[in-house]
Amino acid sequence: MSLVLVSVTDGVATLTLNNPDERNTLTQPMVEEITAAMDEIEGNEGIGALVVTGAAPAFCAGANLGNLQTASGQSLGTIYEGFLRIARSPLPTIAAVNGAAVGAGMNLALGCDVRIAARRAKFDTRFLQIGIHPGGGHTWMLRRIVGPQSAMAAVVFGEVLDGAEAERIGLAWKCVDDDKLLEASQEMAARAASRPRALVEVTKKTIRDMHDVTTHPDAVARELEPQLWSTKQPWFAEMIGAMQKKISSK
Repeated sequence: MSLVLVSVTDGVATLTLNNPDERNTLTQPMVEEITAAMDEIEGNEGIGALVVTGAAPAFCAGANLGNLQTASGQSLGTIYEGFLRIARSPLPTIAAVNGAAVGAGMNLALGCDVRIAARRAKFDTRFLQIGIHPGGGHTWMLRRIVGPQSAMAAVVFGEVLDGAEAERIGLAWKCVDDDKLLEASQEMAARAASRPRALVEVTKKTIRDMHDVTTHPDAVARELEPQLWSTKQPWFAEMIGAMQKKISSK
């Protein structure tokens, strides 16, 4: 049985963790399949966006490391590669969180650009509850997304968030009915996939690189080179021409 399933529709790849009996926990075999799948997805020029989800009932219940007391930096790093590989992707990514996202499974959701949550979703950091310090960049990603107070509430005080609460604090872009989750996620991803892939990838990189920009003039300067680059691309003339034609026909 494949531990990772990939389907492609309208330029959107949907990557599904497929070990529901073990609640899609991250194991070394699954991480290897995630890595291979991501290499294929990014190598396919017909794919412009990625949706990540889990086979019901869970999104991803964390890392399966066996005896954590014997874990090493290397063994942890091997498992963390499951979500870090997706976090590094130049493609725009959406986590369709359909159930429990626990520990490293929550990291998988945090590593995506956008999270859309089902009402039944559960965001549970869980690290301190089992007596282990957070890892994989968990505190950095969560604090950057929701701020220090919400990060403390979730990590230290053990608040478990459903889809509606995740939307309220900005952890999820939006919360949707359970049966609408995949449709809503793929529809949003398809909008990004319909744009020139190189333009989307460069824009995503710009947004990521803005973290150290502190003034508006510096932001203007940072955007200038990629904006000028985009005006020289063949799609720009085509898209401007199509827009002008549409306006003139009204």
